[in-house]
Amino acid sequence: MPAKLSIRSSVRRRAATGALGLALLGAGVPAAAQDGGPGLSRFYDQKVRWSACRGLEVPKDLQCGKVTVPLDYARPGAGTLDLALARYRATGPARGSVVLNFGGPGGSGVSALASAGKAFMPLTNGYDVVGFDPRGVGRSSPVTCGPATEKIMEATGGDQDMADPRAVLGRLRDAAAECARHSGPVLRHIGTVDSARDMDVIRAALGDDRLTYLGFSYGTRLGAVYAARFPDRVGRMALDGVDTLTEPLAEQGLAGARGQQTALEHFLDWCVEDIACPFGQDARDARRQVVRLVRSLDADPVPTALGQEFTGQDLVGAIVQGLYSRELWPSLERAIGQLTDDGDTRGLENFVSGGVGLPLRSAGSGRDGGGLTDEEDVPRDNLPSALMAINCADDPDRPGADRVLRSLGPLRERYEAASPVFGRYRLTQVLMCYGRPAGTDYIRERVKDVDTAKMLLVGTRGDPATPYRWTVETAERLGSSAVVLDNRSEGHTGYASSRCVHRKVDDFLLYGSLPPDGSSCGPEGGEGTG
Repeated sequence: MPAKLSIRSSVRRRAATGALGLALLGAGVPAAAQDGGPGLSRFYDQKVRWSACRGLEVPKDLQCGKVTVPLDYARPGAGTLDLALARYRATGPARGSVVLNFGGPGGSGVSALASAGKAFMPLTNGYDVVGFDPRGVGRSSPVTCGPATEKIMEATGGDQDMADPRAVLGRLRDAAAECARHSGPVLRHIGTVDSARDMDVIRAALGDDRLTYLGFSYGTRLGAVYAARFPDRVGRMALDGVDTLTEPLAEQGLAGARGQQTALEHFLDWCVEDIACPFGQDARDARRQVVRLVRSLDADPVPTALGQEFTGQDLVGAIVQGLYSRELWPSLERAIGQLTDDGDTRGLENFVSGGVGLPLRSAGSGRDGGGLTDEEDVPRDNLPSALMAINCADDPDRPGADRVLRSLGPLRERYEAASPVFGRYRLTQVLMCYGRPAGTDYIRERVKDVDTAKMLLVGTRGDPATPYRWTVETAERLGSSAVVLDNRSEGHTGYASSRCVHRKVDDFLLYGSLPPDGSSCGPEGGEGTG
């Protein structure tokens, strides 16, 4: 277990994790028989044994359990993993279960359901509501890089000038080897296609013939892979904050920089209407002030309450988190004001370290399968370690050092043109998988033209993480099964922030009522006009 990290380390880790959060692709395996493939019947025949969640403060009506899956689907007799599950039981006659994935990758679905379960209570009118920790996450055989986590964050956290990029690549290669040693065999069998196969085992263990599913952000990638892998087992599926299925990591980083820049400009347009805005009342000048503030802090960091340094890239990491929801804008405005007025970084540190905007904790089922146990069982670096592992397992591109070094200069220019604030921060994303084995190209090659029941895809116009055009492009790639709902609002995903989106998603999952393709929700949560 790695030692507890300092405030500075926590800030660095969260900032780099934010830079990773948009790296979303996929991996794959060939199609299989109805039970998932040879030798898998024992996994498909199991049933979940539910019991009270133990060891952590969770809602009393939350139940926990586990499902056992093969470590390697190609060799189902070579070892197993236990996946942590949690559920809220249906309040009326249940038609089965709706399975949730809250995104990440690397976030604990059990913890998310425990902390955010109220938002999903309407779904218990017809379903058991189920969350799970994917393999490598939370209590589902969590991966860890141990001390190498800090090395990775120092190498790619965005607060270095890349004066010696070849040395950075060397540190990343060494860190990748350490991650493999600390994580054990699960690291070789992690990724979205393995998780999609796990989700089909979960479906069967819950007793459902078809999967009813609600996925957010990365969870939309998982849902799309499931639909391609098991098209005849797709029930009602809603995907909110839709991921790209085709863009390589470098292009995803550019899209993220542009999306975050647009979201920042919307935030500043809102901020300057307030007399207390730390950037004054002129939106154009406010944009210039943000750039100057970031550069000033990079050149001359300010001390935190514990005497550590808070840099411009730490500020960028805080802004990233504050832009994820419009509800966080007032808190972000106040935190920046505290910095500019008094040099007080505590409000911004709270954003980056997870106190604001990152409410979910790592949690899952105990190793004995009986429920939640002490959170200390989960490595402290599990979230960033799992995020990197899954994204890299899903990414087929592994250019060599010479190609990476040749591309850095032109990429830097493109990223800085995309965003003078977020470009440098996001550029490091393209380096995160260096030194790791190449993933597969399943999503690029196989996730398209799916022959499934209708799926609802929700895209938010002001989404800083998954741009709206990805919703349109993914819908076109999935084919006639996809129905698009246009959420004309701000923030990452729409279900939690828009009453209109929430209602339409619930109506679809509960009653099969789909909105017309291309219909919209207005910026205040009401109906749109087209």
